[in-house]
Amino acid sequence: MNSERRQGVRGRAVRFDRYGDRDVLHVAEVDMPPPGDGEVLVRVRAAGINPGETAIRSGALHEQFPAAFPSGEGSDLAGEVAVVGAGVSDLAVGDEVLGWSWQRSSHAELVLVPATQLVPKPTGLSWDAAGALYVVGATAYAAARAVGAGPGDTVAVSAAAGGVGTVLVQLLRVRGARVLGIASEAHHLWLREHGVEPVAYGEGLADRLRAAAPGGVDAFIDLFGPPYVQVAVELGVAPDRIDTIVPASWPLAREVGARTEGSAEATSTEVLAEMAALVADGRIDLPIAATYPLERVRDAFAELEERHTLGKIVLVP
Repeated sequence: MNSERRQGVRGRAVRFDRYGDRDVLHVAEVDMPPPGDGEVLVRVRAAGINPGETAIRSGALHEQFPAAFPSGEGSDLAGEVAVVGAGVSDLAVGDEVLGWSWQRSSHAELVLVPATQLVPKPTGLSWDAAGALYVVGATAYAAARAVGAGPGDTVAVSAAAGGVGTVLVQLLRVRGARVLGIASEAHHLWLREHGVEPVAYGEGLADRLRAAAPGGVDAFIDLFGPPYVQVAVELGVAPDRIDTIVPASWPLAREVGARTEGSAEATSTEVLAEMAALVADGRIDLPIAATYPLERVRDAFAELEERHTLGKIVLVP
């Protein structure tokens, strides 16, 4: 047994001690205990950031996901196995992996994670993409499955150029659907280059969608907020083929009978491995908008919270 496994180690990690704006975030040296049974210690090479982390940090999701202070953050991760705990037989020190943490702990140099939440990193998958894949990959998979998208379907997607949107629209295309991507005009070229028909958001959206799909929109996925669920209803989309991942949209979704399936409904190593293979093979392009070191975590969230980013923002410890 090596000394790291016996004694644990120290590493830098993002922390916040109270709810608030980005200024509550800081980087601290923390003690990392040795891995327990079934756990491994991963040296993080990349970790994506997500809008849900902003909501948790601000306290907006306190009722659903209360924080215990001092709190870490982050679920996406990719890195190399540094220490293997007892009972782990399918991973070894030096293995390259990606996965997720349920402990809000991946925005760090080191993270303890159950071996059952990790999959091997495909050779063709970059570290940045691997570290950004879990949340967007699981969310996109769940949403596409929730609306039953497939060949012959016309599917509209709001926030189509965001972190989840860029993955989702391509997954829908892989599954044979025609995709109408709702986004700002600045991102229309990227959508076209990926086989998606762009539609500008804003006043008159329902009319533009009707013009783009005279035969009707078969399914609608909301990645932004309540107005889009209402647009889906106005377009006559069947409620069981409307899905929203946005908590603010859930009351309206329940009222109209729409679905609210997101990452939790598709969290599994099987789904993550499938999504990782699609990205590694080039069938899905996971754009990386920017990378930041841990000490610039506030800047990373400042860019994310502008809500105009194409693709993912990644922390690189």
